[in-house]
Amino acid sequence: MKKIPFVKMVGAGNDFVIVEELKTNLPVLAREICQRKTGIGADGLLVLEKSRQADFKMLVFNPDGSEAEMCGNGARCMAVYLATVEKVKKQHLILETKAGLIEVKAHKDEALINVGIPKEINLDVSLDLRGRPVRVNAINTGVPHAVIFVDGIDHIDVCGLGREVRFHPKFAPRGTNVNFAEQLGKDFIKVRTYERGVENETLACGTGSVASSIITFLKMPATKKGKGHFTMRVLTLSTEVLKVHFDFLDKKVFNVWLEGKAKLLYSGVYYV
Repeated sequence: MKKIPFVKMVGAGNDFVIVEELKTNLPVLAREICQRKTGIGADGLLVLEKSRQADFKMLVFNPDGSEAEMCGNGARCMAVYLATVEKVKKQHLILETKAGLIEVKAHKDEALINVGIPKEINLDVSLDLRGRPVRVNAINTGVPHAVIFVDGIDHIDVCGLGREVRFHPKFAPRGTNVNFAEQLGKDFIKVRTYERGVENETLACGTGSVASSIITFLKMPATKKGKGHFTMRVLTLSTEVLKVHFDFLDKKVFNVWLEGKAKLLYSGVYYV
C-alpha cells in the first residue's frame, strides 16, 4: 500500500487536492482521489512539480482523469499553498502550466493570478439547442469557455443546457466549459458554470468568471467602455465574490488578473 501526502484546499467553492511530484498514473489517481464517496472528493487534482522555465510547474487533472490546460481557482489555491505550506517567501511566482506561464501572488488567504491575454474570442455564435437558436460567446482564458447571457439565472437548467453546449459539434473535439451569466449591474455579474471534465455544475470557476467578465465588458456599448483599467465583480454559486481586473486599449483586453480568497482545509495521507 502506497501513502500519498495531500492537502485539501478551496477557492470560492472550488475544491482541490494538492499533491507533490509523484511517479504514478496521474489520470487514474485523479479519478479515484476526486470521488466524493470513495476518495477525498474534489473538483480537481493539482500536482506540484519542479520546472526548468518557471518557479514551479502545476499539472491539473479533472475528476474524469482528463488533463486541463489550466485552472484559475486552482492556481489561486496553489499560490496560497506555496506561501503558507511551502513557506515560499518570494511574493511574485511564475507557474508553468499547459496553457503557458502565469504569474501568481498570495498574501495570507488572498490570491491573485495573471491569466494572460484572452484569445479565440468569437461573439454571438448561433447554436441550435432544443430546436431553437441560442447566441453563445466563445473565448479562451487559459481553457475554452462559452458564455451565454440569461435572465433569471437561478432557474436555468445549468447541467442540461450546459452539457448540450459542452458537447456541441461547434466546439468539437475538445469541448468547452459553459457559463451562464446575468448582469446585475454595470460591473457586477452572477455566473453559474458547467465544467468540462467535472461534467457537472461547480460552485465557482475562476477562468469562467474571467471569461464571463471579459465578454460582458466587450458587449457593452462603446460609449460605456472607454479605455484604462477596469474591474468586474463576479457573484459565484458559492456566494463568494471574485474580482476580475483588466486593461482595455485599442479594442483589446490585456493584463487580466483574477482575485479572490483561497484557504487550506486540511492535510492528510491518501492510501493507494
